[in-house]
Amino acid sequence: MAAVDGSILEQWRTRILAAAAARTPLRLRGAGTKDFYGERLAGDLLELDAWRGVVSYEPSELVITARCGTPLSQIESELAACGQFLGFEPPAFGADPTLGGVIAAGLSGPRRPYAGAARDYVLGARLLTAGGEALRFGGEVIKNVAGFDVSRLLCGSLGVLGVITEVSLKVLPRPRLEETVRLELTAPAAVASFNRWAALPLPLSGAAWWQGAAMVRLSGAPAAVRAARAHIGGESVATAAAHEWWQALRHCRLPPFSGSVLWRLSVPPAADPLPLPGQPLIDWGGALRWYADVPAGVAVRDFAVAAGGTALCWRGAAAPRFHPLSSAVARLHQRLKERFDPHGIFNPGRLVAGL
Repeated sequence: MAAVDGSILEQWRTRILAAAAARTPLRLRGAGTKDFYGERLAGDLLELDAWRGVVSYEPSELVITARCGTPLSQIESELAACGQFLGFEPPAFGADPTLGGVIAAGLSGPRRPYAGAARDYVLGARLLTAGGEALRFGGEVIKNVAGFDVSRLLCGSLGVLGVITEVSLKVLPRPRLEETVRLELTAPAAVASFNRWAALPLPLSGAAWWQGAAMVRLSGAPAAVRAARAHIGGESVATAAAHEWWQALRHCRLPPFSGSVLWRLSVPPAADPLPLPGQPLIDWGGALRWYADVPAGVAVRDFAVAAGGTALCWRGAAAPRFHPLSSAVARLHQRLKERFDPHGIFNPGRLVAGL
């Protein structure tokens, strides 16, 4: 675990205080892998990737603590050496994001409905505020998280509350056995099956559908995986091919993700197929539905709301990108922003316009 020059944080603090005094916006950036994500990029660039390194890792405690600039590849490599991994499967988008960027974005992969979201793994965090304060929230052990959980609030905040300088995460042991089966199903049949299987004590860790085929991943004790495979049926997928497919889904490398216009709809898992043009890529057991190259003028958000969900414009010209907030939720966001960043210098407008 390499030592890092502590003067980096002092340099950041000096620059942040100067920006606050001058009311100069700052754009926080780790590796830049998610520059496409969010409403807009604005402000003078503050690079955060120099503050890197694993602070502590206790495999027996299932906890790792690392600085914000630590590459995701380094964290995953250290965990893999001890037979462990990040259960929320953060996407890397073909690059190497920083831990700070992973948590600030709060994105999760295919295992999310069964193992939890990114925020569920955050045990503690350190934050550098607009007032130059170095705050610590949560802890570094699973039983030490109590009270209002600000550390998890930071997950998905896109840096609008401050600079996340350090994060402690819960990790998971690698499953003893993992198998994937493929079933030829229509989209409605796949969604119905996913929901039926989710209600049973089956070791599901992934359920997705695309182009007429459902892919179901099972992870856990060998006896449980084999029993679930016999119950579900389908064609067994070779280990290497299955790994590549789930990684392509996790990191958004499948063909639908290359569309010039891409919508990400979060809906109830059992929602009926939406009357949108084209076939979706369905993930999260039916709760996440991707639509590529939807023609301009199609009211995607109206269909999402009618299904009881929300719609995010992942790529395209729609504004706002994120689904509009209710007035009550918007007020909560505004109050948090005013408390943590009263002069609005951190990533202005990145999460919500005017924030």
